[in-house]
Amino acid sequence: MKNNFKKFLTLGLAGIMAVGLTACGGNESSSSKTSSGSSSNNTSSTSSEDNASSTDKLSGKLTINGSTSMEKVVKALNEAFIAKNSDVSIDLIASGSGTGIKQAQEGRADIGTSSRKLKDSETGLTATNIAVDGVAIIANKEVGVEDITLEQLGQIYNGEIKNWKDLGGADSNIVVIGREEGSGTRGAFEDIVTGGEAAKAYAQTLDSTGAVINAVSTTPGAIGYASLANVDDTVLSLKIDGVEATDETIKDGSFKVQRPFVFAIKEGNDSELIQAYVDFVLSDEGQEIVQAQGLTKVK
Repeated sequence: MKNNFKKFLTLGLAGIMAVGLTACGGNESSSSKTSSGSSSNNTSSTSSEDNASSTDKLSGKLTINGSTSMEKVVKALNEAFIAKNSDVSIDLIASGSGTGIKQAQEGRADIGTSSRKLKDSETGLTATNIAVDGVAIIANKEVGVEDITLEQLGQIYNGEIKNWKDLGGADSNIVVIGREEGSGTRGAFEDIVTGGEAAKAYAQTLDSTGAVINAVSTTPGAIGYASLANVDDTVLSLKIDGVEATDETIKDGSFKVQRPFVFAIKEGNDSELIQAYVDFVLSDEGQEIVQAQGLTKVK
C-alpha cells in the first residue's frame, strides 16, 4: 500500500513539473512573437519616414539680382545648390548692388546681392553676410610702382597726385578709373578711401568689374579698383601701406580696403526655398565654395 502511494505521488509530481515546463516554453515563444511584432512595426514606421523624406524635395524658382562683383561666386553657389536640388531653378542677374537692393525691397527679387553693407536708408531688409572681399587696388603694369599708402590713394582719387613719378614711378599721368554711381564696389571704396565722399578725379566710370579690369590693363598710367576675387594677371595689384591683398591679410584686417558680400532679403520673405539656399551658402560646403572663388569665409 505504501509502495503504491509512493508511485502515485511520484507520478503526480512528474506531471506537475511537465505542465510547468510546457507553460514556461509557451511564454518564451509568445515573447519572441511580441518582439518580432514590435520589430515589424518599427520597420514599417521607418519605411514610412523614409518615403516621406524622399518626397519632401525642394522645388521652385529663385530670382537673384545685384552686385557684378558677386556674380562669379553666386554662380558657383547656384550650380552646387541645383546639383543637390534638381527641381530648383535660379535666375541670376548682375545689374549692380543698388538695383539688387531695390528689387529685393520691392519683392521683385528673392535675394538682392550687395558688395557693400546696407545703408541706414535701405530699410525693410534682412542682411546676411556670406563672404568678405578685398577691394584690390589695381594699376597698369607699366606704372613702375608697387606700393602706396592709403593716404596717397585718397590723394590720387581726389586729384592731388596726378603723375606716377610723384610716387617714385614712371613719368606718366595717372588715369583714374572707377565704377558708376550706385556700385557697391565704389561705395565700399569711397567709404574707406575718400571718407564717404565721391572721388573727384575720375577719368572713366564703368558699369562692371570686368570693364574696370580691362580698362586698367589696356590704358597707360591707369589705376582702378575691383573685387580681389576677380583680379587676374593682366593688371598689377598694388600693396597698400606695405600690405598685399590676400585671404590672410583680409581675414586679420591688415589689408584695410575690404567689404562684406551681402544677401539682402525682404523682411517676412522667409520661404522654405530661400531659407534652404541661405543655409546652404553658410554651410561648410557653401563656405568652401566661397573660399575657392578667392573670397574670405565668414564661418
